[in-house]
Amino acid sequence: MSNSHATQSTLISVLWPKNEVFVIARFVTLAVLGSLLIAVSSKIQIPYYPVPMTMQTFVILTLGMAYGGRLAVATILLYLAEGAAGLPVFAGTPEKGIGLAYMMGGTGGYLSGFLLAVGVCGWLGERGWDRNPLTTAVAMLLGNVTIYVPGLIWLGVLYGWDKPILEWGLMPFILGDLTKVALGTLVLPLTWMLIGKSRS
Repeated sequence: MSNSHATQSTLISVLWPKNEVFVIARFVTLAVLGSLLIAVSSKIQIPYYPVPMTMQTFVILTLGMAYGGRLAVATILLYLAEGAAGLPVFAGTPEKGIGLAYMMGGTGGYLSGFLLAVGVCGWLGERGWDRNPLTTAVAMLLGNVTIYVPGLIWLGVLYGWDKPILEWGLMPFILGDLTKVALGTLVLPLTWMLIGKSRS
């Protein structure tokens, strides 16, 4: 396991190195591209058991680790701002509403969890946790937890703790999330391995 205190190059800083002249343009471009990718992934539904699976949390957690904390948080803030402005970037929009009204509904807690999750995964990505399958899996599991905790708390506050909150907001998604963790555990370390081979 990598030293938890020593920062390392993130995946995006290797694929697109920073340039002092274009640092702001690079930051904005990556944030916009990331927010668009998250929006697209929220609309993709893959048949799965027991409920259809989107790739949104996979993209969010992967971007978190690949971007690092600061850029990943900025990307999620941009994504949330796009949604608050009424753009149909969230899952179920515009069919289930748009803007702040949608964000204050049942999915509101999960949306705030996205911000926490990329902070956690970004911090761990900056410390090389995405280079090893085991640490990648742990990081993505932690990311999922930080999405679910505020999501479930908000569901309980919104609908009442006498309702089957876990059956609504957790149980149907566990299998899909574990599948996405397994996919991330494959994709991120493999990408680092291919980069290493291309440079050798």
